[in-house]
Amino acid sequence: MDKVYPDVDSVIADIPDGASIAIAGFFTAGTPIPLIQGLARQGAKDLTLICMQMGPGNEDIAQLFMNGQVKKAICNYPFYRSASRGANSPVEKAVRNGEVEMEVYPMGTFTEKLRAAGAGIAAFYTPTGVGTVVEGGKEKRKFGNREYLLETALKPDYSFVYAQKGDRMGNLTCHKTARNYNPEMAAAGKITIAAVENLVEIGEIDGDTVHIPGIYVQRVVKVDRPNYFPTID
Repeated sequence: MDKVYPDVDSVIADIPDGASIAIAGFFTAGTPIPLIQGLARQGAKDLTLICMQMGPGNEDIAQLFMNGQVKKAICNYPFYRSASRGANSPVEKAVRNGEVEMEVYPMGTFTEKLRAAGAGIAAFYTPTGVGTVVEGGKEKRKFGNREYLLETALKPDYSFVYAQKGDRMGNLTCHKTARNYNPEMAAAGKITIAAVENLVEIGEIDGDTVHIPGIYVQRVVKVDRPNYFPTID
């Protein structure tokens, strides 16, 4: 099955207003920057974005906030460490002005919410956040001598992932730490779209090197490797 689309604009053309979209990557490592840029051009509104960082080290996300495309953000790392830098951030401005709702989760909880969705698990208990503001409004239960919070799975309508190499069936290989959230988001998404640096034919990838099996990927597009200097300052 050939899942390859001719370009970025066509692979995301049908994303509707109100969609939830998971965007993989850890700052700039393994981030599908061409898909984010394409989404800014496409213009879908009232989006829920699910992404590790919402601005620092991923300035392309900020364009979606500047365009007024985002309704809700779910993340780990929302704001710059610098108050003066944050004051000029489109993300922080939108949240502080009440234009965008934001949910922030600990990194492990965030990842597990996505992994659970990919595994078909509706919810799970975790001790992380007990006794903090994180537990507000959540069911709490005691197992043994320890308290746990109930967290629900997080299943996006679309997942944007990035791979160093991929074939036409969507089998993907990520480069070292650029793997980060990509496998969990690929499995969680109802429709997973992969931006691939090196597109190869079916059978050219050693099965033992596949990080994301094609069963989790519905669409593939060839992209150029971004020329990007990573920073969170």
